Amino acid sequence: MRREPERAMTVGGSAGHSSGTVGGRGWLQRFVAFLFDSLQGRFVLAMLGSLVLVQLLINLLWYKQLEQRTTRQTELAAHHVASGALGALRALRELPATYRPLLIEQLRTMGGTRFLVFFNNAEVAVQPLPEQALARLLENRVRQELLNQLAPGTRLRVTLASPVGLKVAPSGALLADLPDSWVDPSLLDAERPAPFLVIQAETEPGQWLYLSSAMPDPYFLEQLEFFTWQRIVPQLLTLGLALLMTLITARALTSPLRGLSRAAARVGRRANPKPLTVTGTAEVRRAIEAFNEMQERIRRYLSDRERLFASISHDLRTPITRLRLRSELLDDLAVQDEFHEDLDELDMMVKTALQIVKDTDIHENRVPVRIDLVLQKMVRDARMAGQQIELSEQPLTVFGKPLALKRALGNLIDNAMFYGANAGHTGLHKAELTMSEGAPGSAEQGQVLLTVRDFGPGVPDSALAKLGQPYTRLAHGAKMREEGLGLGLSIVRDIVADHGGALRFRNHPQGGFEVRVALPAHPAPAATPINTP
Repeated sequence: MRREPERAMTVGGSAGHSSGTVGGRGWLQRFVAFLFDSLQGRFVLAMLGSLVLVQLLINLLWYKQLEQRTTRQTELAAHHVASGALGALRALRELPATYRPLLIEQLRTMGGTRFLVFFNNAEVAVQPLPEQALARLLENRVRQELLNQLAPGTRLRVTLASPVGLKVAPSGALLADLPDSWVDPSLLDAERPAPFLVIQAETEPGQWLYLSSAMPDPYFLEQLEFFTWQRIVPQLLTLGLALLMTLITARALTSPLRGLSRAAARVGRRANPKPLTVTGTAEVRRAIEAFNEMQERIRRYLSDRERLFASISHDLRTPITRLRLRSELLDDLAVQDEFHEDLDELDMMVKTALQIVKDTDIHENRVPVRIDLVLQKMVRDARMAGQQIELSEQPLTVFGKPLALKRALGNLIDNAMFYGANAGHTGLHKAELTMSEGAPGSAEQGQVLLTVRDFGPGVPDSALAKLGQPYTRLAHGAKMREEGLGLGLSIVRDIVADHGGALRFRNHPQGGFEVRVALPAHPAPAATPINTP
């Protein structure tokens, strides 16, 4: 047996807390775990991510093409509106001032022009539309074409504005107050008002011509609105349908894998597991076939091992029976009782050999065990073998498997005596065993505490993290005992964990090595028989 201390290791008693933590996770955490930790979730993410990326690229290309087409149409509309405004401006400027109101009234009555025309004695303040590149492009193009045709120095204002609250005169008259025959009422709809282009030019000092008109396509600015329900809804429906089809496909593809994982979890629990049905894709079928072959090899191996141990158990019964008969011839009854006790323990181990092979656990009933009496017998046997052990005891009871507890404590004592006896530089060749109860109010309340300390060289700090694992041996331990397998403390750890206890290992501050075992205490009534192995 080799020493396997850890810096601080606790085993057993944490399963309930872990399950409570998992059970208390919110739906959001479970959804995130499904997306990023499961094969179905990752498949869905990959498919939807690819589809969303493709849609974004398509929308971007479509938007760029739409932007170019709309820009060309806006430039043509600007040229058309500027030409009409320039004709109206020239015609009105050529008329005498007294005839201009008559012509404007006639145009309003007969509908002879697409512009609303007013003569004002000052410029009207017009609020432009919020900053939009397409609106500014239209204003600049119309302004440039008009300035190229008008007399140099002409004061000119071109503004694309909303008809809601649009002023047509310095006095504050609004476009909405004009008669319906002067302007199309649909262009003034409060829910969807069409923008108006307002052109103001100073024809003579103190005389401003006010021209207002809707564009050929009144709603041309809406063409560049990217996020509209008409465009978003079909894409959302497409994504939803793709999500549904992806989930169905991913579930169908991963269904054989779920069966494979369940079968893998059952390996070792059933004596004759059934082979899995080979189904799914070619890769999944190959994995299932390989699993079935592995499962069959494991079954044959376990069967062969069981037959081997059955044969060994059967062969051992004969010499045990002979030893039991010979012990009956001993004259010393005390020695005879000790022989019977050892033979009973050996017989127990032989009877459980097959059980150990099947489920790696010694089949024992749990009973109250006076742990101080167990240690007294073990210390007495060690002292008879010439070993020096000091025991500080008190009557304490635990509830567990007697033989398993004796095996665990025996491993700890053997480790302490073997490695402590090689501490030549200290001059101490012994081990100390102490017992106590957990202090009230502390984390160890309700526990029986057992401490096994040797006076050896201890364990290098750099090696502490490597200990506590099966088949792991330190260099100094392998040098002292070449035939060891490195299973001593791993067995102790499993037995203590099975009893709901905890282990703690450390280098003692005053030298040597210390193992601390904490087991749940069991108060035994005085009339209850106490078992000691």
